[in-house]
Amino acid sequence: MSEYTIDPALVAGNHQQLAGYQAQHFLWQVEGGVATITLNRAERKNPLTFESYAELRDLFHNLKWAQDVKAVVLVGAGGNFCSGGDVHEIIGPLVQLKAPELLMFTRMTGELVKTMRACPQPIVAAVDGVCAGAGAIMAMASDMRLGTARSKTAFLFNRVGLAGCDMGACAILPRLIGQGRASELLYTGRSLGGEEGERWGFFNRLCEPDALLEQAHRLASDLAAGPTFANGITKTMLHQEWAMTVEQAIEAEAQAQALCMLTEDFSRAYHAFVAKQKPQFQGN
Repeated sequence: MSEYTIDPALVAGNHQQLAGYQAQHFLWQVEGGVATITLNRAERKNPLTFESYAELRDLFHNLKWAQDVKAVVLVGAGGNFCSGGDVHEIIGPLVQLKAPELLMFTRMTGELVKTMRACPQPIVAAVDGVCAGAGAIMAMASDMRLGTARSKTAFLFNRVGLAGCDMGACAILPRLIGQGRASELLYTGRSLGGEEGERWGFFNRLCEPDALLEQAHRLASDLAAGPTFANGITKTMLHQEWAMTVEQAIEAEAQAQALCMLTEDFSRAYHAFVAKQKPQFQGN
């Protein structure tokens, strides 16, 4: 297989290294191509603030160009995932704002979901304990969700006098669990237990609490060792095809798959198969 070089100017504008990123409002660690984002306000069940919303939005946006991050694990500290927006640091101030500033806030929170869906890395949410409000949205916006029997997922917006249409919930949640079940959760704000969440398809599977993060890292590591360029194409098509007819989707997939057939990873897989070896993917 022939090797080729990329123009340094193109690399400079489109490749980043994020392993050394210094997070300000959560924990960030990269090991073996797997990034772990830990929401770490355990004493309050890991609520979000204006600052953490913005930093998460910007970080997921920058992951588009990160060459050293192949998959992401999203987890909360202290036995809970995320309790949503901080009541004192977000909800209280919002009551005092006028429409332009409120729209600025809701667009910012929605942008977090957009960047999570737009980054090419698969995101694995490791959900234990409380997963409420914006926390439930972040779990929903992830590509896969591992839960525990004791997890409690609640789209609480109705309980605080707001509509269930928050941060893409009315678009994404029905696609995960069905229209009727999504309607129930969004209209009532009730908690979805772990076993019920697995049965409904919200969780890919349940783990013991002590094994949750290990299992999430194992899944993310398997993804990081795979054909990551092709995985990014899969994520893109899963998202974009929501707005396509079947005919449009089939044509879009034909073009996407032809592009993947040009990759070195596709060639590596073929030669490894012929040699009866396991392919060593490199993401190009």
